[in-house]
Formats: sequence, C-alpha cells, structure tokens
Amino acid sequence: MADLRVDVLTIFPELFRGFLETSLLGKAQERGLVAVTIHDLRKWALPPHFQTDDYAYGGGPGMVMCAEPVISAVEDVRESDGWVVLLTPQGIPMTQGRVTELATRSHIVLICGRYEGVDDRVRQLVVDEEISVGDYVVSGGEVPAMIVIDAVTRLVPGVVGKPESVEGESHAAGLLSHPQYTRPEVVRGERVPAVLLGGNHAEIERWRHAQSLHRTIQNRPDLLSIEQASEAEKDQMSDTAPV
Repeated sequence: MADLRVDVLTIFPELFRGFLETSLLGKAQERGLVAVTIHDLRKWALPPHFQTDDYAYGGGPGMVMCAEPVISAVEDVRESDGWVVLLTPQGIPMTQGRVTELATRSHIVLICGRYEGVDDRVRQLVVDEEISVGDYVVSGGEVPAMIVIDAVTRLVPGVVGKPESVEGESHAAGLLSHPQYTRPEVVRGERVPAVLLGGNHAEIERWRHAQSLHRTIQNRPDLLSIEQASEAEKDQMSDTAPV
C-alpha cells in the first residue's frame, strides 16, 4: 500500500490527467509511494440529470454545489484513517507548516468546490479541515487541490531523491530561499557571486543564510522582520549586501 493515498472529488476529473502523469508525482505513483485517485462527483448524483449544483436559498447570483452527492462520495471513499479537506477561499491559509502536518496523514480526501461554493452542510457533516491556497479566487478547487497534492507529495519519504533538497527550500525553515546560480559563470555581464566560486563551504552557507534573510525581509516581512532576527543574523546581514 502506498505511503500516501489521496482521493479527489471533482466535477472536472479531466483537469488532472497531465498533472498526475508528469514529473515527481508521476514517478512517485509508478514507484508505489503515492496513490492518487480522481473521482467524478456526478457518479453520486441522482438520475436522470445527475445534477451536482442548484440555485442558492435566499437568492443571489450563481449556483451552489449540492450537499448529497459530495457527502455520499466522501462516505464511499473515506477510509478509517481518512482526513477530509475542503478547498475553499474561506479556509485556513496553507503554509509549509500545514503541508508538513498533512504529509503525516496516510489518507487525504480533497473536495473541489465550484461556482459559489459548496452547500455548508458538507462542511458541517464530513469535512475535517478547510484550506485556502491564497487570498484570491480561482474558478474551482481543482488547481488548489493540485497545489496541495504537489506540496504534500514532495515530503513523502523517497519521492525527492535528496532529503536536503526539501529541507533547504523557501519556507522550510521560515525563510525564503537564497539566490541560485548555474553555468555559465557570466551571463550578459552579470557574474556569479565570488563567494560561491571559492570552495569555502562555511562562507557559502553564511552568505546563503544572509541572502535568505535579505529576501525574506524585502519580499515577505510578514514571515520575519529585522527585529525578530538574532543579533548574529543581523551582523551577517550588515556585512553581506543583498543580490
């Protein structure tokens, strides 16, 4: 049995085809580390029209996804260790810490909302957690579901070849990642910083950490302010110019 099993409930299963077959996720499934199953919610809708949405009580524009097909689907696919997540703009913002917690689960069920949202009785009756992938609105929960799957899958042991590759990424340690460079040494007059060419690994790590601090304070001060940095980190930043 795969280390991580994910069931996705959606009315647009075709959106996931290319996503599931490529890159790390495709390889992880081939190796049996991760198993992702996409379910068409219309399977649980009633004939003859197999309707999954209806008008909102109280009026207003747009349609609302019906509760019964979603609840029935969750009841059918959820295993005893299953954790049910509703992707919604009203959810708790997803962070790397939340991703790390989800990666400890063995079975996750993702509900992809559409239109004006999902009948709130779904949340009341079968949802364990509501997640938002950002303070913006997209057409449905399918793309957010892909984000969750990709982020969580990378933390499953064996999916990423070198564990340190995951540990040093942006947000993994509460900071944005440092700048990265590859060959050639000079691109249109811009050179790779000399410290990265010198072979002094202690100096390289010091430079990278200082650059991470610079980038975090410049682009994401909500993650770390200069006042929160330790005195040693402030000293590193003071004598290391940002790239």
